[in-house]
Amino acid sequence: MNYKINLLLATFLMTGSFCFAQSDEKVIEDFEPSSVNQPGHEYPMVNSQGRVRTQIFAPDAKYVQLDIGGVKYDMVKDEEGIWTGESAPQDVGFHYYQLNIDGASVPDPGALLYFGACRWGSGIEIPSDDQDIFAVKDVPHGHVHEILFPSESTRTSRRAFVYTPPGYEKETSKSYPVLYLQHGYCENETSWSRQGHANLIMDNLIAEGKAKPFIIVMTYGMTNEIEFGGLRDFDIKPFQTVLVDELIPYIDSHFRTLANQENRAMAGLSMGGFETKLITLNRPDVFSYYGLFSGGVYKPEEIKDHENLKLVFISCGSKERPEGVKNAVSELKDAGYNAFSYISEGTAHEFHTWRRSLHQLAQLLFK
Repeated sequence: MNYKINLLLATFLMTGSFCFAQSDEKVIEDFEPSSVNQPGHEYPMVNSQGRVRTQIFAPDAKYVQLDIGGVKYDMVKDEEGIWTGESAPQDVGFHYYQLNIDGASVPDPGALLYFGACRWGSGIEIPSDDQDIFAVKDVPHGHVHEILFPSESTRTSRRAFVYTPPGYEKETSKSYPVLYLQHGYCENETSWSRQGHANLIMDNLIAEGKAKPFIIVMTYGMTNEIEFGGLRDFDIKPFQTVLVDELIPYIDSHFRTLANQENRAMAGLSMGGFETKLITLNRPDVFSYYGLFSGGVYKPEEIKDHENLKLVFISCGSKERPEGVKNAVSELKDAGYNAFSYISEGTAHEFHTWRRSLHQLAQLLFK
């Protein structure tokens, strides 16, 4: 199975963060409101097994289902017209989901909205033992700036989000390295800071002295224009032009960056990893650090002529293809490259895998 076919499967999984695990366990009644609920809403709720329970008032509906992880769960209506239902246990971390009411898929009015699965829709957080990595702590915080940059190639002003680390506004004589961080298929430039919590991950690492302060730039990867099933025809050149020829010069002229290859990194999740691989192979002069999160691998012969390549980082969830990642990194190490693998235990093609991956990569960058 070639890389693009593997990617097609991966991006298919991305649209729902599929988890096919079923469970005959007795439901434990220790449900608590989700941490990402709309203010004042008790539902959706999560229990210690990782089950999601939700409610909605729809007295005239004929059937209602909870749709999460690519599996639909029937909900039950009471005498007052309130439908209630829960899922099987889910992996820890963040998941997109929706409700299906008489065949119409709609967001859950009790949950916050996130852009993913090609839509603005509901999100749920299943508590994990390591959610401390993106917790809001009493530490210095950076800022996430929303910017518009001119794009002559697309004849538009395009949006990006830029994380600047704590102290950026005060230490005006200091310049910083930059990580260009890409989202997945059917996501957008909001995804890494909203559901990925990239800024909080960085704030905490910097406060702990585990990561060097750097800027993160997150922009739309032009992936949603590709119809599902049409990834074989994906052309990286338009986005490569936007990123390399338009966005990077804009960032270097509007932020205090160390504007050279040695202080520039690119990484991405899933489709964003695919874009990262293509761009770094096409333009090896631009970046010195490469990161693929559930987005394929590099072979030694593909990067044999890459000068000033300082790091190759490849990761995935333990429920994906971890042996492929480990073997690829072993080959890179044998060929003399500074390569690292990371496997997120107990997760699949989903955001907690990629949060953990960023947490690991950030500690290796620009050292």
